[in-house]
Amino acid sequence: MTQQEVLQEYLLRLADSDMILGQRLSELTGKAPAVEEELAVMNVALDLVGQARNWYEYAAELINDGRDADKLVFLRDAHEYRNLLMVEQPNDDYAVTMARQFFFDVWHYFTLKSLVNASDERVATIAAKAVKEATYHLRRSSEWVKRMGDGTEESHRRIQDAFNLLWRFTGELITPDEVDHAMFKAGIGPDPEQIKQDWFGMVREVAAQATLTVGEEDAWMYMGGKRGEHTEHLGHILAVMQFLPRAYPDATTW
Repeated sequence: MTQQEVLQEYLLRLADSDMILGQRLSELTGKAPAVEEELAVMNVALDLVGQARNWYEYAAELINDGRDADKLVFLRDAHEYRNLLMVEQPNDDYAVTMARQFFFDVWHYFTLKSLVNASDERVATIAAKAVKEATYHLRRSSEWVKRMGDGTEESHRRIQDAFNLLWRFTGELITPDEVDHAMFKAGIGPDPEQIKQDWFGMVREVAAQATLTVGEEDAWMYMGGKRGEHTEHLGHILAVMQFLPRAYPDATTW
């Protein structure tokens, strides 16, 4: 791939991960454990969708095949999506929702923090705005992890079970491939080794404060989302998310 094609791929990874997680969180409308939490979750979801749109718009300009941000979101099939497997996992109970958010937020925060210094001015500008929101997201999810882990016996059990359940998807967050390496070499993407160190450092720090146990670094992991290989959950998400634009192609979304 040319450097522009690699950048397009990287932008879609960022956009798709934000979009799918935003969609997952939106499923909690009317179902959150408290009114305040519902408002907070919806704000996080809106932040992620807004960030996704910025990445999609830049990707659409580079791809330049007539598709805009809407079409990239609503008219691609599951195998064309490049989101992390973590973000498509079901909400289940609220401990799973917050553990998923925490694992993602740590990766997202350090990734965006690095992208602020990207040699690509457009990437740096988008990241500079997004990292402010990601900082709040990480603070919120880490506080929930600590609150649950160091809370009651029941809350501790639930968040530990959630960590155990989702750990098998964390490897994809910090395992680089040729696209990640190419973006780092071009001065755009973060240093993959630094992201790994930062991610493990913060996850372990928060887990220790929450009296939780984390998995092994060399544990077997599910991989493939960045290559378009997904769990069955993504197809169900897209079926709901894309119904209106596919049924009425000329309808206005966003």
